[in-house]
Amino acid sequence: MSQSAPLVLRLLAASVPAAARAGKIIKDVMSGGELAIVQKNKRNLFAKLLISPLSSSYFQNIFKGLGRNDLQTEADRSAQRCIIASLSQQFPDVTIIGEEGPSNPSDEVPSDWVVTESEQDILCKQCPSEYISTTAEDIVVWVDPLDGTSEYTQGLLDHVTVLIGIAVNGRAVGGVIHQPYHNYQTKKDVPGRTLWGLVGLGTGGFEVVDPPSDKFIITTTRSHSDGIVVKALEALKPDEILRVGGAGHKVLLLLEGRAHAYVFASKGCKKWDTCAPEAVLEALGGTLTDIHGNHYSYAKDVQYPDAQGIFATAKGVDHKSLVSKIPQELRDAFPN
Repeated sequence: MSQSAPLVLRLLAASVPAAARAGKIIKDVMSGGELAIVQKNKRNLFAKLLISPLSSSYFQNIFKGLGRNDLQTEADRSAQRCIIASLSQQFPDVTIIGEEGPSNPSDEVPSDWVVTESEQDILCKQCPSEYISTTAEDIVVWVDPLDGTSEYTQGLLDHVTVLIGIAVNGRAVGGVIHQPYHNYQTKKDVPGRTLWGLVGLGTGGFEVVDPPSDKFIITTTRSHSDGIVVKALEALKPDEILRVGGAGHKVLLLLEGRAHAYVFASKGCKKWDTCAPEAVLEALGGTLTDIHGNHYSYAKDVQYPDAQGIFATAKGVDHKSLVSKIPQELRDAFPN
């Protein structure tokens, strides 16, 4: 059945176990205690540090002034190698772009990191007609192997996600969000959970919950705030603001009905941060655009930054109406 299914369906089905395997690698690195943290913009190895999820205050001091919001760990690198090796082996003609840059051909990938199975429940679904004839040339896969690296190093493990987004002709249509530490604070040896979505087909892996009707809740950044970010939030007059790490985690709050909107009036996100979350959210009936209400392109030749900010809304929320509340002077800071 798997070989007869359309390419998009097969790729999505293969991405689910690949993301879960990457999540296990992330947890194994944390358990081993050697993160090998690198500041990405300088590519300098700072240290091989022994850490525990309880050492957040210690690491806040260590990373002060070191650009901790642009960190990379051994978990980031290894998880990406797992995902790209797994998907490339099955779909050699599909373009895959990973956050941690091109893989080094000389790096051997352990055989148990290469996942070849697929999520059978997805393969059994009826593929939407618009994807049946999609070819490898039409597709770009965007991979964030560890979204929320800063939070990972600080022990905020529920913020961590693995993101695999599938774009067809520039639009985010399919996505996988794996949360390796789901419910880790209340349950031991948690396997994590994997959510998926395909626009036109639907979603799986989680229970759909509507946001509360008696108050308006926004989620936004916990570590990249500035004057423009603050003014955008003030213009929307929320009753509550949830400041959390990771684009994947913020969209999870919308999927779970814990927030109505995710607003980030900044250029801090990149395409691998938003492709998978956008696809899963829109497969459920929500919306993710830039601050002007326009969808981003995820074609292989685009610039990586989401330079016009992020504005996402849960299912049932009037996206266009909320976007219109952003003052023009703030929008002008993000020219189209």
